[in-house]
Amino acid sequence: MEFIDLKSQYRHLKPAIDQRIQQVLDHGQFIMGPEVAELEAVLADYVGVKHCVGVADGTTALMIALMALDIQPGDEVITTPFTFIATGEMIALMGAKPVFVEIDPVSWNLDPALLEAAITPRTRAIMPVSLYGQCADFDAINAVAAKHGLPVIEDGAQSFGARYHGRRSCGLSTLATTSFFPSKPLGCYGDGGACFTNDDALAQRMRQIRVHGQNRRYHHPVLGLNGRLDTLQAAILLGKWPTFADEVAARERIGARYSDKLAGIVTTPQLAPGYSSVYAQYTIEVDNRDAVQASLKAAGIPTAVHYPIPLHLQPVFAGLGLGAGSFPRAEAAGRRVMSLPMHPFLDEASQDRVVDAVRAAVA
Repeated sequence: MEFIDLKSQYRHLKPAIDQRIQQVLDHGQFIMGPEVAELEAVLADYVGVKHCVGVADGTTALMIALMALDIQPGDEVITTPFTFIATGEMIALMGAKPVFVEIDPVSWNLDPALLEAAITPRTRAIMPVSLYGQCADFDAINAVAAKHGLPVIEDGAQSFGARYHGRRSCGLSTLATTSFFPSKPLGCYGDGGACFTNDDALAQRMRQIRVHGQNRRYHHPVLGLNGRLDTLQAAILLGKWPTFADEVAARERIGARYSDKLAGIVTTPQLAPGYSSVYAQYTIEVDNRDAVQASLKAAGIPTAVHYPIPLHLQPVFAGLGLGAGSFPRAEAAGRRVMSLPMHPFLDEASQDRVVDAVRAAVA
């Protein structure tokens, strides 16, 4: 069984994807070709914002967003400790200090009730993560941010396509970023990412930053980097785009079916009213995770853990002085979460096999 079945997706979409790739090979504009701007227009319209800036990957997207906000050494950026390393890593690479706020135990996202207490005179931005495919509580987060005059960056690497009170992920804050890593809900065949905003000045700055800070050839008003989205990757995403809405619907249906079948057996993802999830990962909580994973592996079912060690306990952040017990909810989640096979082509028979194996493993 595949954990994420990209091969079935490609077989389903092969003519459209192959045609898009061939068009790039024919015109030869491999760097910043017309497909990049075409994709940006499509995605901005979908999200409901004025600007989408295609970039090299989701990690670079975070850095470009921070650079656009002029985050400086010594600044503080608030985020969650329960996420992939890239979120805290980019803050630190800017010379800023990641300031962690404990997670909500139900959604696993940053708890907005604890946000204000983390704000100091050095705070320059708030970067919540929309984990596992479900948006963080942006109305509450934005309210605190507005009170203190702070921009909000959504790390939407896992949530592109999710809805929050009628709005789309990546259209909920000052800036947003996403990833098109192959396993994401909308994935390319290599690395890719994007930044989103309604702010014209920030959009212009991000477009400059991704091409070494230039606004015209060999003229560089700001420091930048090589952060472009490859034309071929944009073409692949355009080839996938016509069926993306159907895949989001399939993810929602499969996720809901998992939750229904696993109710009362394990802790399943919970969606508050007004939220949807694209289930970039379908993640449960279990006791004795190692034993459960071993049981599923013996049954031929792959699993994964996102993420076993919270950021404050990573060796690279030891200098922050945040030892075990600093964020008990995040630490407990790191010990208990486990992700099951999840993709839009997961049929009911395969899903039932996963559910039966989970039931047997926790019995």
